[in-house]
Formats: sequence, structure tokens, C-alpha cells
Amino acid sequence: MPRPAKNPDAPEILNRRAHHDFHISDTLEVGVQLRGTEVRSIRQGRCSLAEGYVRAEAQPLALLLYGVHIDEYPAAGPVRAGRQHAPARSRVLLAHAREIRKLAVAADAKGFTILPLKMYFKKGRVKLLIGLGRGKKAYDKRQDIKKREAERDVRRAMSRRA
Repeated sequence: MPRPAKNPDAPEILNRRAHHDFHISDTLEVGVQLRGTEVRSIRQGRCSLAEGYVRAEAQPLALLLYGVHIDEYPAAGPVRAGRQHAPARSRVLLAHAREIRKLAVAADAKGFTILPLKMYFKKGRVKLLIGLGRGKKAYDKRQDIKKREAERDVRRAMSRRA
């Protein structure tokens, strides 16, 4: 049986600020426990990961996603009717216990945090790529910008030669 084609309409929501503000060392793909209106809103690309972060809770052992804003799904009606989700609520992330423990130990080290990097669909389910990040200093950010501009200048010069 042929494999179904990848849905070109399924959005990939990226957290561009994460790579600018943090050195990302480890990544992990986890599931997200969502309500139906949240999934529909994410399918429309109405989600922001920029202010999001992840905390590992000890009792019960779980990863919780905070600060991610998923817009309300307009077709569901008003929030007070009970058919709508709260846009900035905390959400449970689905991962194996050993992976949660590993991330929790690493995040307890000074200067490390767990960040959402990318949200996407995989086989009809919402997946979240999270990463363990250490904050960059101002000079690290300047070096990254300088490196990116140099690469852009090289590409520009090569395209003129061709």
C-alpha cells in the first residue's frame, strides 16, 4: 500500500528566538496533550512559541509547557460557552519517564532551560521538538550575526560571478 503524501498545508511553527538567545545542545520530540479547538487553531498556523518554556514536575512526573499562545478557534464560539480553550494555559507534554528524568536533571544545572523549538504535525498528531538550551551572552549573539552576514556576502559574490 503506498504511503500517503505529506500534507503540504500542515504548518511548521518555529521558535526563531530560541536559536538566537540560546545554545541548543539536546533535542527531543514529544507529543502534546491538546483539546480539539487547539488542534484546529494550530492547523491554521495560529500559534506562537516565542515566549514558551518547559518545566519538569516531580510529582507526578511530567513535562509541562508554559507560555505558548494558541489562538482561539473562531468557529467554535465564545470561551464562556465552554466550547473554546484558554489561549495561554499550561499543557502536558507526552514523553517516556526516563526521558523526562534525563531532561529534569540536565535542566537543574545552572543556566540551562528547556525550550520549545518547533511544532509540527506527524501522522495527524501534533508533535513538539523541545531542546535543552544554555543562554548566550551578548558577544555570542554578535558573533553569530557577523558570521551570518559574512556567509550572505560570500553567497552574493558567488552569484555575481556565475
